[in-house]
Amino acid sequence: MGQIQTLEDLIGFLRRRFWLILAVAVLGAAVSAIYAKTRPDSYEAFAVIEVQGAQVSEQAGPGSAQLLQSIEQRLTTRENLLAVIDRHGLYADLPALSDDERAALLRRNIGFEGIAAAGNNPYGGPVQLSAIIIRASDGDAGLAARVANDFAQGVLDMSSTGKLEQARDTLAFYQEEERRLSAEIAAVEAEVADYKNAHDLSGMAEARRDELVSVEADLRRLDQDLVALMEEQRQLSAKGTLRATEQRRLQDLDAQIAVLTEQKAALAARRSELAAALAGQPEVERALAGYQRQLDQLNDSLGVVTARLTEAETAAKLAERQQGERFALLDRAVTPEHPVGSGGKKLFMAGSMASLLAGLALAFLLDLMKPVVRTSAQMERQLGLRPIVAIPELDLPGRKRRGGGPRLGEMRQKVLALPRAVLVCSALTGLVVVVAALA
Repeated sequence: MGQIQTLEDLIGFLRRRFWLILAVAVLGAAVSAIYAKTRPDSYEAFAVIEVQGAQVSEQAGPGSAQLLQSIEQRLTTRENLLAVIDRHGLYADLPALSDDERAALLRRNIGFEGIAAAGNNPYGGPVQLSAIIIRASDGDAGLAARVANDFAQGVLDMSSTGKLEQARDTLAFYQEEERRLSAEIAAVEAEVADYKNAHDLSGMAEARRDELVSVEADLRRLDQDLVALMEEQRQLSAKGTLRATEQRRLQDLDAQIAVLTEQKAALAARRSELAAALAGQPEVERALAGYQRQLDQLNDSLGVVTARLTEAETAAKLAERQQGERFALLDRAVTPEHPVGSGGKKLFMAGSMASLLAGLALAFLLDLMKPVVRTSAQMERQLGLRPIVAIPELDLPGRKRRGGGPRLGEMRQKVLALPRAVLVCSALTGLVVVVAALA
């Protein structure tokens, strides 16, 4: 800190630069007071809307907090804000502002605050409100009240129409879903019937299995008969000379063998057909199982949609009769009598503190620009030499300044002759007068 290294140096510095610091602080405080006083006042108006509970218990739907958020987003669109500005003639004294700037300014000057309902909401359930506070700010008290009431009426209108439209849209959606699922179920059932007809699945699979077993038994029996006849034929043919009866028997054997061979070929062909038909049965069963799973899923979805459709019909009836949760204007916005302030006191206090700091900085800078050894302690600290004698500054009555004018020392002596408390009180009195003017 240069020459200021002890408490004694700091006290001496403040005594030397007291009037400079005080002058800068008072001047800055006066400028801050003038600037704060010239700022326009701002008025705030509030409208309160009560959230009334449902007269008839209804199924859980979107909470009033979610509904308020949706309404606020629609009310603060650019088109709606410009309509409010034109309706009330807002910012007519600011013709240089564009439409976007005017809409942004109005959006900053309004607010929607929801008051949560007493009691704990169920975990994961919608947030319920007990009241809604609508705030509007403007430099004109009457305009602030009219704007707040305008937005309050907008909330009331959109809450009633919004709930009814939402209930009707929900009902229409579930009705459409019910028709779609019913049509899909009918289409799948028709597809299953066509598939069964195409693959002859009207209970014939078990009959084919029984027929295949019977055919295989007949084939085994024919093989046994053929073996016996062919053995008898072989024995007769082994004889050299055959009697007439043996020749006729041999002819009968040939005819029987031929007949049995034809029967065996027919049974073998039938067995191949049955085996081919039964070979595709697992694939058919898998296809039918897939159809059944699809039908089960569609039926489950239809059950859920039917339950939701019942809830939607109930909600639509409550909305039409206005027996559900609704908004009612509890307190209209009235013209405020007193401004909320434009931050003038805060600006004055901040400006005064900044001025005081600026005075201290200026005084310190002047000391740095003129590094003078003013005390014996500073001389001993800076040069390492202890002075033998310290001669104080003397202001003699008869001394004149250069140029023949009165000496500054005489004026200084006259001012310093006044009690320090009187001087400080005078400065503080000026500040108090400024603060009173701000209030």
